[in-house]
Amino acid sequence: MDHPLRLLPSIKAIQDSEVYIKWKKTASISETYLTALARDVVEEERQALIAGKPYESKEEVHRKILTAFDKRVRELLEPLLTQVVNATGVVLHTNLGRARLSAKAADAARVAGSSYTDLEFDLEQGNRGARTAKIEALLRLLTGAESAMIVNNNAAAVFMILRTFAKGKEVLVSRGELVEIGGSFRVSSIMAESDAQLIEVGTTNKTRIEDYAENLTENTAMVMKVHQSNFKIIGFTEAASRQELAELAAKHGLLFYEDLGSGALFDYGRLGFGQEPVIPNIIKEGVDLLSASGDKLFGGPQAGIILGKKHLIDRLKKHPLARTFRTDKMTIASLGATLQSYLSEKLEVEIPTVRDVVADAETIKTRAIKLKKALALYPSIQAEIVPLTSRVGGGAMPDVPIKSYGVKIQSSELPAQTLADRLRTGTPSVIGRIEEAHVLLDCRTITDEEIDLVGQAFAKLDFKKRL
Repeated sequence: MDHPLRLLPSIKAIQDSEVYIKWKKTASISETYLTALARDVVEEERQALIAGKPYESKEEVHRKILTAFDKRVRELLEPLLTQVVNATGVVLHTNLGRARLSAKAADAARVAGSSYTDLEFDLEQGNRGARTAKIEALLRLLTGAESAMIVNNNAAAVFMILRTFAKGKEVLVSRGELVEIGGSFRVSSIMAESDAQLIEVGTTNKTRIEDYAENLTENTAMVMKVHQSNFKIIGFTEAASRQELAELAAKHGLLFYEDLGSGALFDYGRLGFGQEPVIPNIIKEGVDLLSASGDKLFGGPQAGIILGKKHLIDRLKKHPLARTFRTDKMTIASLGATLQSYLSEKLEVEIPTVRDVVADAETIKTRAIKLKKALALYPSIQAEIVPLTSRVGGGAMPDVPIKSYGVKIQSSELPAQTLADRLRTGTPSVIGRIEEAHVLLDCRTITDEEIDLVGQAFAKLDFKKRL
């Protein structure tokens, strides 16, 4: 038998294939890149054969390479992000992009992205303008902070604050607040990268103001509070209040900074949804600086929002990192539109995150009834409306279950895992969850408009329809 590498087709053989010619005629892609993709798939097969991959006939190897080439071209031309229907019941699903933008915010991003804008131009004066002056004015009005600044995400905000005010200095943090969030991002790690020295105080469940005071040294620069967004410690616990920390920091000339993680402008607590602190109240309690994410409870695009004392934020704006972490025009436009919705008395309707968290269970049940009706076309599908528990997600309010309704689905043709897999990989993509051999579609995170999309997804599964 020939050496296995002799089974590989030449690049010319691929270029002469029907698959290659089809893409050459129909795809809006240069032949230079089609040839590069052909070389890539041949090289991958070459390396697999060298590594000892079992091989068959020359025809079979060629067929597999052409199939891989065809798939590679199709994937290259598909949208890089696929629209999905989030039927998990997790409102701020990190893997699915967190906050759903309002129509107003999405349109603002579209206009900014497709047009020239006055990003850094003063239209009245006809000269260079401040990049984020308007959005900072909105933030000051909504929060009561002296000054504001935005960067590209909250991790950048944390790093920049620590680097600017605590480089080579000590930062006091309660052991119970040394959190890790998604992507293995740890407060301790980001602190080390910023060249600030972490000083752990207190214990995991109890940290009193005396614990902070006892660890003060001449090298202490900052008292840092980290909001326990994605977990809760309950039982035998105690924590120093913001007022106590603010007084201690002021007494010793230290900076008091709070990393909120999610950060809320809307008071979810007044409607019975947890006890998430509201940013204007935190400002009043004496923090010098605080930071939060724009794409979580704020309900906007990914951004880091920094609020606090003007002289401190002026220093941040002059730091070389400010340009490194600055936001683009689409983010500024969509975050600005989201903040403008907070000025409205209809914000619970305008901002999808707020709307989807606080919607009452009966509203969700009505949506579930519509979804069940759409699935009634298929006799092999057994659909039942069931009470469910939704979650906020995004590391926010982990201890707050939200009463919801959804549809429990069982198919006589497909097992639950197969049905869930096909819904996930179909077009449109529908992502639910599996419990007790049933597929569950939580209607809290499905809009009325998306019920038709779910119906389309089931239609493409080729279930028999009722006569």
